[in-house]
Amino acid sequence: MPLISILFGQPVEAGDPPEPSFFADLNLDQVFAAIAAGREQYDLTPFFRIPLRDAAAVEYRHAVLRDLDDEATSTAIAEFARRMRTVRDGLAQAGKLRYRYQKESWFLDAARGYCAAVRALAAAFAEAGVSSRALTAFRDYLSGYAGSARFSGLAAEADEVAGALDSVRYCVNIRGNRVTVSRYEGEADFSADVVATFAKFATGAVRDYHGTFRNWPEMDHVEEWIADRVARLFPDVFAALDGFCERQAGFLDDTVRAFDREVQFYLAYLDYIAPMKAAGLEFCHPRVSGADKETETDAAFDLALAAKLVPRSAPVVTNDFRLSGAERIFVVTGPNHGGKTTFARMFGQVHYLASLGYPVPARRARLFLPDRIFTHFEREEDLATLRGKLEDELIRIRDVLDNATGSSLLVMNESFASTTLRDARFIGERVLEKMTGLGLLGVYVTFVDELASRTEACVSMVGTVVPDNPAERTYLIVRKPADGLAYATAIARKYGLTYPQLKERLGRDMSGRAGGTAA
Repeated sequence: MPLISILFGQPVEAGDPPEPSFFADLNLDQVFAAIAAGREQYDLTPFFRIPLRDAAAVEYRHAVLRDLDDEATSTAIAEFARRMRTVRDGLAQAGKLRYRYQKESWFLDAARGYCAAVRALAAAFAEAGVSSRALTAFRDYLSGYAGSARFSGLAAEADEVAGALDSVRYCVNIRGNRVTVSRYEGEADFSADVVATFAKFATGAVRDYHGTFRNWPEMDHVEEWIADRVARLFPDVFAALDGFCERQAGFLDDTVRAFDREVQFYLAYLDYIAPMKAAGLEFCHPRVSGADKETETDAAFDLALAAKLVPRSAPVVTNDFRLSGAERIFVVTGPNHGGKTTFARMFGQVHYLASLGYPVPARRARLFLPDRIFTHFEREEDLATLRGKLEDELIRIRDVLDNATGSSLLVMNESFASTTLRDARFIGERVLEKMTGLGLLGVYVTFVDELASRTEACVSMVGTVVPDNPAERTYLIVRKPADGLAYATAIARKYGLTYPQLKERLGRDMSGRAGGTAA
């Protein structure tokens, strides 16, 4: 780790962890891909895979985000990031070039750009009102670094070498295929005379004969030859350039470089959610705990889904949920395509985003920090395994429950839908017994209403429909007893298929037929 990290208050083994399997089920893979888009040079992906388990570590990041709410601070950091991208681009280009002095020129420009970026950020931070432990520590470090002999020497030497190069004047004489390079000795500059001579022939708008030069950075062999001759004419100047590049090869400070990368973890997410906030959706810094499993949110929503709906100006449905006391698991039932899966994903998303220290998509939230998150979503049959769908589901849930702890979080969606109602109820009961026995937090989306209220640890949540039109979904998931039969009854009533309606219709039909026979 660098001397100061604005992501981790304590040293961590970051490395490059693999993508968790639950990312795809919760659509977090889509979210993080969108957040990192355009910022590939910062390699943010590993940061998305390192959740925090300590409330103090989460608050460390919340404090940074509150500092970034200040426009002056965020503007200064954004400008620093822009300058540092130019520095990195310059260093990358220097590494690609083959001609010695051209490589060194790009390197010198990058070093000067770096010094300007550091000085500007140090000056801005000196006036900014940062209060987070992370940014305060970095501000103090940056102030000391910018005033250090090491940095001052780098900046002074870079300016001195650049100034010497700027003072170089030489002449190039071309006669046929012979090129001669010499020192400039005050020879006349005839360009002004040429312009003045031809100016008198201008009689109005004239055609522009200016040519354009190629803009790729690589020099051709003639340019290299000329530069070599210039270096021979001014050996001291170019020797100073050689010495600077050799001495300052690793001029980038580790802590400054780490800050430049780590701050993008925050800025990228803030840019990602900005359109959603502009559309009226709310985000908050949740209260988090690694011990207390009291869980509550107001107006929470699926972040991945919102990112797709907001650009189309489509409405985003929000939902509330609460677990208190001995309650641990939401058992979600209701009609198909009624928002149950979206609710399950949202539950997993807000918990994981909270563990990254990010603002979560909700008006208010109180969330638990799980040690691990597991998911069990329906999968297509894999012919390579030679297992049936139900067998595969059973093997996967066994693996999950064998590895889960009381501090884990499990999201199950339409599990065991491939079997009979009786078997799904039996398997569901055994799984819920195991889940409640562990005491983990979870969501269990099911078509089996009987599972919704087995124990006090299970909370029934139901997807609702429009009362006057049961075929129309509201996508609201509310806390109430499971009532799957109510939907069937309502739909039957709409189409005249309830028992009383059928009896009445059949009675009329039989009466009509009897009357006709008598006639």
